[in-house]
Amino acid sequence: MTESELTAKDVEIVEHRVLHKSYFRIELFRLRHRRFAGGWTGEIVRELFERGHAAAVLLYDPARDTVALVEQFRVGALAAGRRPWVVEVVAGIIENGENAEEVVRREAVEEAGVTIGELLPIHVMLASPGGTSETCALFCGRADLSKAGGIHGLAEEQEETRVLAMPASDAFKLMDDGKIENATCLVALQWLALNRDKLRRRWR
Repeated sequence: MTESELTAKDVEIVEHRVLHKSYFRIELFRLRHRRFAGGWTGEIVRELFERGHAAAVLLYDPARDTVALVEQFRVGALAAGRRPWVVEVVAGIIENGENAEEVVRREAVEEAGVTIGELLPIHVMLASPGGTSETCALFCGRADLSKAGGIHGLAEEQEETRVLAMPASDAFKLMDDGKIENATCLVALQWLALNRDKLRRRWR
């Protein structure tokens, strides 16, 4: 079985307006769409959280078989009743005039003090399509992590990131032990677990 042939042309937007605009934006949609079994749904009302699109990178040193993750405070984790300091891959929002590769190279320096060499695209993912349009372009970046560590971030943005450089096997154990709760980080580490041998041959 394959996916259906339904597209955006099979959606009728009745109303679309901005409800709130500040650091983020909340939009309202009234719409209907075609059903798998034929015909149309009734009118559906949905609110959408709009924050733009993101890019993220797993920093990997093939010579040492190490990765660098970052730990930082996240208000969403606090509100969800989880540990507010979250272990993640380096990531940032794509601003106007930037592309995803530029973002991860900039963020690697700002958040981890690391310069990226070759970048390999992993995937472009929808963050939570039931309520936000955000996508995340995920990469693996080749880097020298021999001196990675310390605390970084932009003071003017109240950003503080703690770099966690470790053997890839230790990162996989964190994942297996349920210590990684960030979805993008989970995807990145699972991708590395599947592709590590091939990647090390490519980057040797």
